[in-house]
Amino acid sequence: MTVDDTREQRPVRATRTPRGQIWLLAVAYGLTIANLYYCQPLLPQMTRSFAGSSAVGSLATADQFGYALALLLVVPLGDIVRRRPLVCLLLLLEAAALAMTATAPTVGVLLAAGSVIGLAGASVVNVLVPYAATISADHERGRSVATMLSGGLAGVLLSRTIAGLTAAVLGWRAVFEAAAGLMLVLAGALAHTMASPPPEITIAYSAQLKATIDLAKREPLLRRRSLIGACAFAAFGVFWATVAFLLAGPPYRYGEAKIGLFALFGTAGVLAAKTAGRAADRGWQRPLTGVLLALGVTSFAAVWAGGRSLVFLLAGLLAMEVAIQGTHLLNMSVVYGLVQGGRSRIATVYMTAYTLGGVIGTAAGTAAWQLGGWNAVSAVGAAFMTTGLIAWARDTADRNLADNGVRHHRPGG
Repeated sequence: MTVDDTREQRPVRATRTPRGQIWLLAVAYGLTIANLYYCQPLLPQMTRSFAGSSAVGSLATADQFGYALALLLVVPLGDIVRRRPLVCLLLLLEAAALAMTATAPTVGVLLAAGSVIGLAGASVVNVLVPYAATISADHERGRSVATMLSGGLAGVLLSRTIAGLTAAVLGWRAVFEAAAGLMLVLAGALAHTMASPPPEITIAYSAQLKATIDLAKREPLLRRRSLIGACAFAAFGVFWATVAFLLAGPPYRYGEAKIGLFALFGTAGVLAAKTAGRAADRGWQRPLTGVLLALGVTSFAAVWAGGRSLVFLLAGLLAMEVAIQGTHLLNMSVVYGLVQGGRSRIATVYMTAYTLGGVIGTAAGTAAWQLGGWNAVSAVGAAFMTTGLIAWARDTADRNLADNGVRHHRPGG
């Protein structure tokens, strides 16, 4: 079957947003994404359980490998199958993988389970966000996406603290046992709550993958916003891949507990997402994106000064989180508004670029730390944010020309 042979069903536009369901979806987002981060503070304890095997340190990489596979191969299914059974099946798969992690007898089993956790978790969250956008009224889509993003940020930020406290009392395996149970409860709740309309698009899987590529080719605004998102998340990766090294050394000399508490200051991103969501619903995406990217560039000046001053480091962190998370929310508000159906294609394109940016930023930050310390880290982070600002400025210039009748682009964004 070719793309030309397929039949796309235009969904009925929502006139009223089911706020209760959006909040449940946000909780589901947070609990599911947390599964990918529980392992980070537990790696030393887990390594001791497997006779000191250094391979345990690859668990986070296994999670990310599964995440990448999900974006490319599983998330596009969200448009062509019923979302409710897809989400519930993925949650059951994730529960099984978490239980396998909790009982893993060998490192090989542990890493295999980690890959499945990443695959199932990434699939769930990147199917739920387009679903939330679809069931929301047009004038409230930004607020709904902001609620979803806030749930995800809360899950990421709190997962490390909760995992560390639980493991200190009950051991690391109890963390994954509890997480498996939560996924079962969540599957039941979503099976009861989510609607199950027919698939938005009647199309073969291979044709859906081709249509996703075609969408990226024909939508310059999607490509530009994906680049901006990738640059912002790269700057995020630069900072968080290296800040623990800064805090562990002079002048801070923090232990693991203090470093973990430092991460909680990232909750500023949750507030930024909510504010940006309201701005998006008012149509302010384009100017506010420029303001946030400029704030992101400036934040790394404070981050640089934070190499010697905790006050500047915290100020830089707060400004950076507001800039990056607010930009991410505005990007999603724009790209999910490009089409009325097929939003899983949008998620595949945008989130693949976004995740790739984070991977590049993490690698670049680590290399910068090794070569030039905190000064180099700050410069690289600022460079990524500047690249995003340049992409925004070019897009804005093109659209100003279009407004003057010189060029014609799709409106919005």
